[in-house]
Amino acid sequence: MAALPGGTVTFLFTDIEGSTRLLQDLGDSYGDVARDHRRLLREHLGEKGGTEVDTQGDALFYSFTRAKDAVAGAVAAQRALAAHSWPEAAVVRVRMGLHTGEPSVGEEGYLGLDVVRAARICSAGHGGQILLSETTRALLGNDLPEGVAVVDLGRQNLKDVQHERIYQLAVDGTESFPPLKTAAPKSASEALGERIEKQVEEMIEKSLTGAFEEKAPVNATKWALIGFANVFLALIVIAVIVLLVKLLF
Repeated sequence: MAALPGGTVTFLFTDIEGSTRLLQDLGDSYGDVARDHRRLLREHLGEKGGTEVDTQGDALFYSFTRAKDAVAGAVAAQRALAAHSWPEAAVVRVRMGLHTGEPSVGEEGYLGLDVVRAARICSAGHGGQILLSETTRALLGNDLPEGVAVVDLGRQNLKDVQHERIYQLAVDGTESFPPLKTAAPKSASEALGERIEKQVEEMIEKSLTGAFEEKAPVNATKWALIGFANVFLALIVIAVIVLLVKLLF
């Protein structure tokens, strides 16, 4: 493995969209597609100072010491992929995701959530699309390659990581893509269940607090029993409501 840049680095993940379908359609010719795809990516990403961290199937993982170089490499690679003549006039579209962080570097490579975040951003995109995290966008500033604009796609839910504001690079005017493939928001039943759970917790807290704040010491036992009775009734209510939610949703 080549020496990996440390400190603040920008990760770039790439992946061919619909590679299984391409393999089925092209058969043996898919080998030529995979080879040309890797060659084009390595040529343009390496030219911009990228270090190849790993490759698996049709996915590549690169790191850069500067966000602007990672973006320049991604744009150059997308343009080269779009201009290339593919076997049997195949349509080969590659999605790319970038994120900047300060990961640890171990014997097996980069460690930390920043790697996961970059991979999740890539997975959320579509073929031909370049997505940036908010950190990468901030570091990029106005230093954009010619013919490239930034589109704010808003705050998105990413699988296994916190929310992330995602930006898209519109290359040569191309900015129309389907909605991102991000984690689905909570369903109505999940939201309702959480709201009910919170309400019951508040009921229990009020019941216990009310019981033990009674001023007359002689009635302490009485009010404690009333408080526990309220807790018991609240638990019954939540059980019934949860059961109804499951049946209805």
